[in-house]
Amino acid sequence: MSKTLNRRKFLKATATAAAVTLVPRHVLGGRAFVAPSDKITLAHIGMGTQSIRELGALLDDPRIQIVAVCDPNKDSSDYLEWGKNEIRDRIRSYLNHPNWRKNAKGCPGGREVGRQLIEGYYALQRGKEKFQGCAVYADFRELLAKENDINAVKIMTPDHLHAAIAIAAMKKGKHVVLHKPLANRVAEARWVIETARKTNVCTHFLPASIGDSVRTVAAWIRDGAIGTLREIHNWSSRPMWPQYATLPTDTPPVPEGFDWDLWLGPSLPRPYHPHYTHAVFRGWYEFGGGSLADMGHYSLWPVFQEFALDAPVLVESTPSHLCDIADGVSKRIQNDYSFPAACTIRFRFAAKGDRPALDLFWYDGGIKPPTPDELLEDKGELPAEGMLWVGDKGKILAGFRCENPKIIPDRKSRDYAAPKGQENDRARTGRSNVWIEAFKNGKPTYGNFLLGGSIAEAFNLGAVSLRLGGKRLLWDAQTMTITNLPSANKYLTREYRKGWELSA
Repeated sequence: MSKTLNRRKFLKATATAAAVTLVPRHVLGGRAFVAPSDKITLAHIGMGTQSIRELGALLDDPRIQIVAVCDPNKDSSDYLEWGKNEIRDRIRSYLNHPNWRKNAKGCPGGREVGRQLIEGYYALQRGKEKFQGCAVYADFRELLAKENDINAVKIMTPDHLHAAIAIAAMKKGKHVVLHKPLANRVAEARWVIETARKTNVCTHFLPASIGDSVRTVAAWIRDGAIGTLREIHNWSSRPMWPQYATLPTDTPPVPEGFDWDLWLGPSLPRPYHPHYTHAVFRGWYEFGGGSLADMGHYSLWPVFQEFALDAPVLVESTPSHLCDIADGVSKRIQNDYSFPAACTIRFRFAAKGDRPALDLFWYDGGIKPPTPDELLEDKGELPAEGMLWVGDKGKILAGFRCENPKIIPDRKSRDYAAPKGQENDRARTGRSNVWIEAFKNGKPTYGNFLLGGSIAEAFNLGAVSLRLGGKRLLWDAQTMTITNLPSANKYLTREYRKGWELSA
């Protein structure tokens, strides 16, 4: 018997599949056998460092088969990582291959790296020398046109491509699991949500997989632990990447194997520069969503759900700034193209039902709220990242994602008896691939795109306020209009390259 499995054999049984692709038993083999009717075929779009970090959980899940990868970059070692050789060592552990690319330098990524990792892992899992079952594409549009057998896509690209890929995939009838954000424009987020509504495919927003402690705190607040909730403060130590204060002026050549035009996607043409790509894309208004989009979805998605927050009615910000010296004169750099190194953003939510108006404050770049008197009483310090809930009769302090919440000062925490029978959502909200069962049975998850409208609008309006130097924005969600500053409405969408226009 041949020790090589190929894609043709693997997909032979998929032609007549309906909701879920049928995978031949001889291909599955090995441990943790899953019935063919339970297998989901997945296309993985985007193969950078975070994709590789998360890939192991997908490869190890017997309910999934990754059959295609897509990235405009073929194969390079110029990615940004959080620790030296972190990504290469992770790949080596996936493949049980301690000498994988032994003499290569830098951080690997790209579609060929993804293919090698996926096929190598599946071969190892099945006890084969080789497994040839993963197609590679540079262009997601070609993938969606040719890969008719896939059920779902996972999108792990820079933010400016999220809407374009998600909308195209949903219009092809594919289920979509997406990393943050839904989109980095208000209008695009609305189109993503409306497309999900029209196509009725299953969707899941990955940052929604966290939230146990927020539900605990919400139960305390409903129980009257701190009186009426007035404010929520959330602070992050991000960014962890350079946020360049000026546009690059040099024009290095496009790296071999990297399709810069495809990477730009809907954005207008500009010269290639490595300051735009890979993990540093987050720092540019055109390509990213800043620290708030990167981390705020994890901590604040459950807040929006638990407290039924609609889109904010007011957004204002305080961005940091940098200066430069030109001709002996020091001047502030006027910048509407990159996020500030640090900022605060205030979101005001209108009263709703029994809840009065509520203010939500975001801080990043090392900025934190003032230490509350209750914590001073305990001789405590605010953590580097955290969350503070302020009521008219008390406060709750927690970690960044609301982990380990406690009423402050300690004497009040000791006196408070939490309500009995609080729901334990850990099994429902853990970091496992919870969307898989939902995609199989057609039921919505707690990360369903249809739940994401208000947080998407809040975060994108925050970016607009920062882009305008901290301007206050009054928002009318019904008409999708910034009412007090009409000139700001152009930032609710983008100017599209011909052929890349978007709509629901």
